[in-house]
Amino acid sequence: MAALRVVLDTNVLLSGIAYPASVPGKILAAWRHGSVEVLLCVYILDELRRVLPRLRQRHGLTSAEIEDLVDILSIQAEIVEPMDGDEPELRDAADQPVLGALLAARKGGGADYLITGDKDLLALADRYSIISPARFWTAHGGL
Repeated sequence: MAALRVVLDTNVLLSGIAYPASVPGKILAAWRHGSVEVLLCVYILDELRRVLPRLRQRHGLTSAEIEDLVDILSIQAEIVEPMDGDEPELRDAADQPVLGALLAARKGGGADYLITGDKDLLALADRYSIISPARFWTAHGGL
């Protein structure tokens, strides 16, 4: 069976890095083990690079280690160019590139889900394949 292909939102990456035993941490572990293929976009990587230093007390990474980590993620993930769009029901315009990454991934090579904890994106789950980490893990945790 082919690995599930998922777009991980920044909040899932952050939680997985800061809390390895959490559900997002388990999703990152599944990625490391090859059970899940991850697609990201430069916007998500840039956001991760910007926010990780604020969580230093949780992960203990130095600035250089954060740069290395983001570089490694960008190499391990498939990088997609978000599709331009203007989803009228998206409450936070800053989430558009993340939704655009899902749309590009679905069009380009297929993506099964966007995994996010963002309530604004989850509000669109009836129209797009957007799922919370907990629901994803409940459905696919036995990868």
